[in-house]
Amino acid sequence: MKLITFAVPCYNSQDYMKNCIDSLLEGGEEVEILIVNDGSKDDTAKIADEYEKKYPTIIKAIHQENGGHGEAVNAGLRNATGMYYKVVDSDDWVNKAAYMDILDVLRKIVQEKQELDMLLTNFVYEKQGARRKKVMSYRNVFPQDEIITWNDMRTLKKTQYILMHSVIYRTELLRECKLELPKHTFYVDNIFVFQPLPYVKTLYYLDVNFYRYFIGRSDQSVNEKVMIGRIDQQIRVTHIMLQTYNVWKIENKKLRKYMINYLAIMMMVSSILLIRSGTEENFKKKQELWKYVKNFDRKLYRKLRYSLMGRSCNLPGKGGRKVSIMAYQIVRKFYGFN
Repeated sequence: MKLITFAVPCYNSQDYMKNCIDSLLEGGEEVEILIVNDGSKDDTAKIADEYEKKYPTIIKAIHQENGGHGEAVNAGLRNATGMYYKVVDSDDWVNKAAYMDILDVLRKIVQEKQELDMLLTNFVYEKQGARRKKVMSYRNVFPQDEIITWNDMRTLKKTQYILMHSVIYRTELLRECKLELPKHTFYVDNIFVFQPLPYVKTLYYLDVNFYRYFIGRSDQSVNEKVMIGRIDQQIRVTHIMLQTYNVWKIENKKLRKYMINYLAIMMMVSSILLIRSGTEENFKKKQELWKYVKNFDRKLYRKLRYSLMGRSCNLPGKGGRKVSIMAYQIVRKFYGFN
């Protein structure tokens, strides 16, 4: 069995996928790389097949009709044979030194037959034109270099969230929680991180800058204009996350608090983008979103609505819009907008 499976969702990725795959190949025979060609119309399929032919014991090319990023992640999970599972988008890459550290940790855990559900690392925003690279680090939150539980964590800052770029999950845990992301929907990486969390009993934080998250293409899903254009998909993901659990039944208080905060920032992201669009139609959608939460879970609604983030995107008048813009800066830090 492979130590870890990397799923690489690809859609028309011919211009940059090689950099991603080459960085993952540094792991050698201990890793499995699944290149998921999601109905590409360029040479992505050809490149994937060439890699599989050259590295048949490491790489497998999976070809499917276009189903979106979430279905590519699903396909990777269905085919994964590694003990751990990591998604690396085709325009991103990983750092070699950090990679070797991760393999050392996972190898030791497996050899000693220890139980580990989630490995956390830092990630770096590789933003085009930026002089300084922003690093999402968790060293102020989690003890380092040991297996811990949620009880050992400290409070995450408002701009500090566990994202897909920072997590490596135990493969069977993802199957146990019945993770299946919706097709033809962007922003499902939030579901990928959120849904497995209550199943995680043990975690390990390794303070290395592993994942390099590229930002700069105008067509990227986290480009502000693109997000506003796809706001209905953002709202759909928020609905799914709200429906996933009765958060009040999550036993661990620290995990429950974190998951509620995650929902709060999802609500803020949707609300701020709807405000930023400037249309009356989208302003009504914002009102409908908050009404949905109120009808769904009144206690959760009060928690979200009267949190700092909830208040900041529901204030009336020009003064309210100024506060909303300040809140938007938090959103920018969270998503790394262009």
